[in-house]
Amino acid sequence: MSTPASAPTAADMTEVARRIRRRVIGMCIGRGQGYAGQGLALADVLAHLYFRAMRRNPDGAFLDRFVLSTGHSAIALFATLGELGVYEADELHTYGMPGSRIEESPLEGTPGFEITGGSLGQGLSQAIGMALGERLRGSGARVYCVLSDGELQEGQVWEAAMSASHFGLGNLVVMIDNNRMQADGAPSDVMAVEPVDERFAAFGFNAERVDPHDHAVLERVLPGDLNATKPTALVMQTIPGKGVPSFENHHKVHYLRLPAETWQQALAELG
Repeated sequence: MSTPASAPTAADMTEVARRIRRRVIGMCIGRGQGYAGQGLALADVLAHLYFRAMRRNPDGAFLDRFVLSTGHSAIALFATLGELGVYEADELHTYGMPGSRIEESPLEGTPGFEITGGSLGQGLSQAIGMALGERLRGSGARVYCVLSDGELQEGQVWEAAMSASHFGLGNLVVMIDNNRMQADGAPSDVMAVEPVDERFAAFGFNAERVDPHDHAVLERVLPGDLNATKPTALVMQTIPGKGVPSFENHHKVHYLRLPAETWQQALAELG
Protein backbone atom coordinates (compact mmCIF):
# COMPACT_ATOMS: atom_id res chain seq x y z
CA MET A 1 0.00 0.00 0.00
CA SER A 2 1.23 3.49 -0.79
CA THR A 3 0.22 7.01 -1.72
CA PRO A 4 -0.23 7.61 -5.46
CA ALA A 5 3.09 7.66 -7.30
CA SER A 6 2.10 10.90 -9.04
CA ALA A 7 0.77 12.58 -5.88
CA PRO A 8 1.91 16.18 -5.41
CA THR A 9 3.85 17.11 -2.32
CA ALA A 10 2.18 19.09 0.45
CA ALA A 11 3.76 22.24 -0.98
CA ASP A 12 1.70 21.75 -4.15
CA MET A 13 -1.66 21.51 -2.40
CA THR A 14 -2.58 25.17 -2.86
CA GLU A 15 -2.42 24.77 -6.63
CA VAL A 16 -4.32 21.48 -6.59
CA ALA A 17 -7.07 23.10 -4.51
CA ARG A 18 -7.20 26.07 -6.87
CA ARG A 19 -7.75 23.75 -9.83
CA ILE A 20 -10.51 21.94 -7.93
CA ARG A 21 -12.16 25.29 -7.21
CA ARG A 22 -12.04 26.23 -10.88
CA ARG A 23 -13.78 22.96 -11.71
CA VAL A 24 -16.48 23.73 -9.12
CA ILE A 25 -17.21 27.07 -10.78
CA GLY A 26 -17.13 25.50 -14.23
CA MET A 27 -19.71 22.94 -13.13
CA CYS A 28 -22.11 25.69 -12.05
CA ILE A 29 -21.81 27.74 -15.22
CA GLY A 30 -23.95 25.34 -17.30
CA ARG A 31 -27.19 25.99 -15.39
CA GLY A 32 -26.04 29.14 -13.64
CA GLN A 33 -26.57 27.59 -10.23
CA GLY A 34 -25.30 25.06 -7.72
CA TYR A 35 -23.74 24.37 -4.35
CA ALA A 36 -20.61 26.33 -5.19
CA GLY A 37 -20.16 27.61 -1.64
CA GLN A 38 -19.69 24.09 -0.26
CA GLY A 39 -17.52 23.02 -3.17
CA LEU A 40 -15.15 25.92 -2.72
CA ALA A 41 -15.06 25.41 1.06
CA LEU A 42 -14.03 21.73 0.88
CA ALA A 43 -11.47 22.02 -1.92
CA ASP A 44 -8.43 22.25 0.36
CA VAL A 45 -9.45 19.24 2.46
CA LEU A 46 -10.24 17.02 -0.51
CA ALA A 47 -7.01 18.01 -2.23
CA HIS A 48 -5.05 16.75 0.77
CA LEU A 49 -7.16 13.62 1.12
CA TYR A 50 -7.11 12.42 -2.48
CA PHE A 51 -3.71 13.68 -3.59
CA ARG A 52 -1.66 13.10 -0.46
CA ALA A 53 -3.24 11.36 2.54
CA MET A 54 -5.38 8.52 1.20
CA ARG A 55 -3.34 5.44 0.37
CA ARG A 56 -3.64 3.21 -2.67
CA ASN A 57 -3.29 -0.51 -3.23
CA PRO A 58 -0.70 -1.81 -5.72
CA ASP A 59 -3.41 -2.01 -8.40
CA GLY A 60 -4.00 1.75 -8.08
CA ALA A 61 -7.39 1.53 -6.32
CA PHE A 62 -7.70 3.46 -3.10
CA LEU A 63 -7.10 1.47 0.04
CA ASP A 64 -8.60 4.15 2.26
CA ARG A 65 -12.26 5.06 1.85
CA PHE A 66 -14.17 8.34 1.81
CA VAL A 67 -17.81 8.79 2.84
CA LEU A 68 -19.61 12.03 2.00
CA SER A 69 -22.57 12.20 4.35
CA THR A 70 -23.55 15.71 3.22
CA GLY A 71 -24.81 14.69 -0.19
CA HIS A 72 -25.39 18.20 -1.53
CA SER A 73 -21.67 18.93 -1.09
CA ALA A 74 -21.00 16.38 -3.86
CA ILE A 75 -19.86 19.13 -6.21
CA ALA A 76 -16.58 19.25 -4.25
CA LEU A 77 -16.01 15.51 -4.62
CA PHE A 78 -16.99 15.49 -8.31
CA ALA A 79 -14.51 18.30 -8.98
CA THR A 80 -11.78 16.43 -7.08
CA LEU A 81 -12.50 13.22 -8.98
CA GLY A 82 -12.35 15.23 -12.18
CA GLU A 83 -8.90 16.43 -11.21
CA LEU A 84 -7.96 12.77 -10.66
CA GLY A 85 -9.21 11.87 -14.13
CA VAL A 86 -12.25 9.85 -13.02
CA TYR A 87 -14.59 12.26 -14.85
CA GLU A 88 -14.09 14.27 -18.02
CA ALA A 89 -14.69 18.02 -17.87
CA ASP A 90 -17.49 17.82 -20.45
CA GLU A 91 -19.45 15.44 -18.22
CA LEU A 92 -18.83 17.50 -15.10
CA HIS A 93 -20.35 20.48 -16.91
CA THR A 94 -23.68 18.58 -17.04
CA TYR A 95 -23.93 19.01 -13.24
CA GLY A 96 -27.56 18.87 -12.15
CA MET A 97 -28.94 18.54 -15.67
CA PRO A 98 -31.69 16.04 -16.59
CA GLY A 99 -30.28 12.58 -17.33
CA SER A 100 -26.80 13.38 -16.03
CA ARG A 101 -25.11 11.18 -13.45
CA ILE A 102 -23.42 14.34 -12.12
CA GLU A 103 -26.27 14.93 -9.71
CA GLU A 104 -26.43 17.53 -6.97
CA SER A 105 -26.87 14.67 -4.46
CA PRO A 106 -25.54 11.50 -6.17
CA LEU A 107 -26.60 7.93 -5.62
CA GLU A 108 -24.48 5.14 -4.15
CA GLY A 109 -22.65 3.42 -6.98
CA THR A 110 -21.86 6.61 -8.87
CA PRO A 111 -18.07 6.38 -9.36
CA GLY A 112 -16.38 7.80 -6.28
CA PHE A 113 -19.47 7.76 -4.04
CA GLU A 114 -19.77 5.13 -1.31
CA ILE A 115 -23.28 6.07 -0.14
CA THR A 116 -26.42 7.96 -1.08
CA GLY A 117 -26.08 11.03 1.12
CA GLY A 118 -29.19 13.05 0.31
CA SER A 119 -30.89 12.24 3.62
CA LEU A 120 -28.67 13.97 6.12
CA GLY A 121 -27.47 12.40 9.35
CA GLN A 122 -26.90 8.86 8.04
CA GLY A 123 -23.37 8.93 6.67
CA LEU A 124 -21.51 8.54 9.96
CA SER A 125 -23.39 5.33 10.77
CA GLN A 126 -22.43 3.89 7.39
CA ALA A 127 -18.81 5.01 7.76
CA ILE A 128 -18.66 3.24 11.12
CA GLY A 129 -19.90 0.02 9.52
CA MET A 130 -17.18 0.31 6.90
CA ALA A 131 -14.51 0.99 9.53
CA LEU A 132 -15.61 -2.06 11.50
CA GLY A 133 -15.61 -4.17 8.36
CA GLU A 134 -12.12 -3.04 7.35
CA ARG A 135 -10.83 -3.86 10.81
CA LEU A 136 -12.38 -7.33 10.69
CA ARG A 137 -10.79 -7.90 7.29
CA GLY A 138 -7.43 -6.73 8.60
CA SER A 139 -7.01 -4.44 5.59
CA GLY A 140 -5.47 -1.56 7.51
CA ALA A 141 -7.75 0.84 5.65
CA ARG A 142 -8.90 4.11 7.16
CA VAL A 143 -12.38 5.56 6.62
CA TYR A 144 -12.81 9.31 6.30
CA CYS A 145 -16.29 10.79 6.70
CA VAL A 146 -17.39 14.37 6.05
CA LEU A 147 -20.60 15.57 7.67
CA SER A 148 -21.99 19.03 8.26
CA ASP A 149 -22.65 20.95 11.45
CA GLY A 150 -26.36 20.99 10.58
CA GLU A 151 -26.34 17.18 10.54
CA LEU A 152 -25.31 17.19 14.19
CA GLN A 153 -28.92 18.08 15.00
CA GLU A 154 -29.84 14.50 14.05
CA GLY A 155 -29.91 12.03 16.93
CA GLN A 156 -28.59 9.23 14.74
CA VAL A 157 -25.25 11.05 14.52
CA TRP A 158 -24.73 10.83 18.27
CA GLU A 159 -25.80 7.19 18.48
CA ALA A 160 -23.20 6.52 15.81
CA ALA A 161 -20.56 8.54 17.63
CA MET A 162 -21.21 6.56 20.79
CA SER A 163 -20.71 3.27 18.95
CA ALA A 164 -17.52 4.48 17.22
CA SER A 165 -16.00 5.17 20.62
CA HIS A 166 -17.31 1.94 22.13
CA PHE A 167 -15.68 -0.14 19.37
CA GLY A 168 -12.44 1.84 19.56
CA LEU A 169 -12.42 2.69 15.86
CA GLY A 170 -8.99 4.25 15.53
CA ASN A 171 -9.29 3.83 11.75
CA LEU A 172 -12.19 6.34 11.57
CA VAL A 173 -11.65 10.05 10.92
CA VAL A 174 -14.76 12.24 11.10
CA MET A 175 -14.47 15.68 9.52
CA ILE A 176 -17.22 18.13 10.45
CA ASP A 177 -17.85 20.89 7.91
CA ASN A 178 -18.47 23.48 10.61
CA ASN A 179 -19.49 26.32 8.32
CA ARG A 180 -22.17 27.70 10.70
CA MET A 181 -24.71 27.61 7.88
CA GLN A 182 -27.73 25.51 6.97
CA ALA A 183 -30.73 26.02 4.71
CA ASP A 184 -32.89 27.54 7.47
CA GLY A 185 -30.21 29.80 8.92
CA ALA A 186 -27.30 29.48 11.31
CA PRO A 187 -27.30 26.28 13.41
CA SER A 188 -27.04 28.47 16.50
CA ASP A 189 -30.50 29.84 15.61
CA VAL A 190 -32.07 26.54 14.47
CA MET A 191 -30.64 24.18 17.11
CA ALA A 192 -27.26 24.93 18.61
CA VAL A 193 -24.54 22.29 18.20
CA GLU A 194 -21.52 24.02 19.73
CA PRO A 195 -19.07 23.31 21.26
CA VAL A 196 -18.66 20.61 18.59
CA ASP A 197 -15.12 19.60 19.52
CA GLU A 198 -15.95 19.26 23.21
CA ARG A 199 -19.04 17.20 22.45
CA PHE A 200 -17.13 14.72 20.30
CA ALA A 201 -14.42 14.54 22.95
CA ALA A 202 -17.09 13.72 25.53
CA PHE A 203 -18.18 10.85 23.25
CA GLY A 204 -14.66 9.42 23.34
CA PHE A 205 -13.06 10.92 20.22
CA ASN A 206 -9.68 12.52 19.79
CA ALA A 207 -11.23 15.85 18.86
CA GLU A 208 -9.57 18.99 17.51
CA ARG A 209 -10.79 22.23 15.96
CA VAL A 210 -8.73 23.02 12.84
CA ASP A 211 -8.39 25.59 10.07
CA PRO A 212 -9.14 23.55 6.91
CA HIS A 213 -7.72 26.25 4.65
CA ASP A 214 -4.27 26.18 6.25
CA HIS A 215 -2.22 23.66 4.28
CA ALA A 216 0.36 23.28 7.03
CA VAL A 217 -2.43 22.31 9.43
CA LEU A 218 -3.90 19.82 6.95
CA GLU A 219 -0.48 18.30 6.41
CA ARG A 220 -0.26 17.73 10.17
CA VAL A 221 -3.73 16.28 10.82
CA LEU A 222 -4.12 14.16 7.65
CA PRO A 223 -3.75 11.24 7.62
CA GLY A 224 -3.12 11.61 11.37
CA ASP A 225 -2.13 8.81 13.74
CA LEU A 226 -2.31 5.54 11.83
CA ASN A 227 -1.99 3.67 15.14
CA ALA A 228 -4.81 5.48 16.93
CA THR A 229 -7.02 3.48 19.28
CA LYS A 230 -9.81 6.07 19.36
CA PRO A 231 -11.79 7.65 16.52
CA THR A 232 -10.75 11.14 15.44
CA ALA A 233 -13.00 14.18 14.98
CA LEU A 234 -11.65 17.19 13.08
CA VAL A 235 -13.94 20.19 13.48
CA MET A 236 -13.21 22.14 10.31
CA GLN A 237 -13.97 25.85 10.46
CA THR A 238 -14.71 26.12 6.73
CA ILE A 239 -15.48 29.36 4.90
CA PRO A 240 -18.28 28.88 2.34
CA GLY A 241 -17.16 30.26 -1.01
CA LYS A 242 -13.50 30.14 0.03
CA GLY A 243 -11.15 31.47 -2.64
CA VAL A 244 -13.72 33.74 -4.33
CA PRO A 245 -13.96 36.89 -2.20
CA SER A 246 -17.29 37.99 -3.65
CA PHE A 247 -18.79 34.58 -2.79
CA GLU A 248 -17.31 34.52 0.71
CA ASN A 249 -19.38 37.64 1.43
CA HIS A 250 -22.52 36.52 -0.47
CA HIS A 251 -25.60 36.36 1.77
CA LYS A 252 -27.04 33.32 -0.05
CA VAL A 253 -23.87 31.30 -0.50
CA HIS A 254 -25.60 28.06 0.63
CA TYR A 255 -26.97 27.75 -2.92
CA LEU A 256 -26.08 30.23 -5.65
CA ARG A 257 -28.18 31.22 -8.67
CA LEU A 258 -26.21 33.79 -10.61
CA PRO A 259 -25.92 35.23 -14.15
CA ALA A 260 -23.17 33.97 -16.44
CA GLU A 261 -21.03 37.07 -16.05
CA THR A 262 -20.90 36.59 -12.25
CA TRP A 263 -19.63 33.03 -12.62
CA GLN A 264 -17.00 34.26 -15.07
CA GLN A 265 -15.98 36.92 -12.57
CA ALA A 266 -15.60 34.16 -9.96
CA LEU A 267 -13.16 32.36 -12.26
CA ALA A 268 -11.21 35.57 -12.65
CA GLU A 269 -11.05 35.99 -8.88
CA LEU A 270 -9.66 32.47 -8.54
CA GLY A 271 -6.93 33.20 -11.06
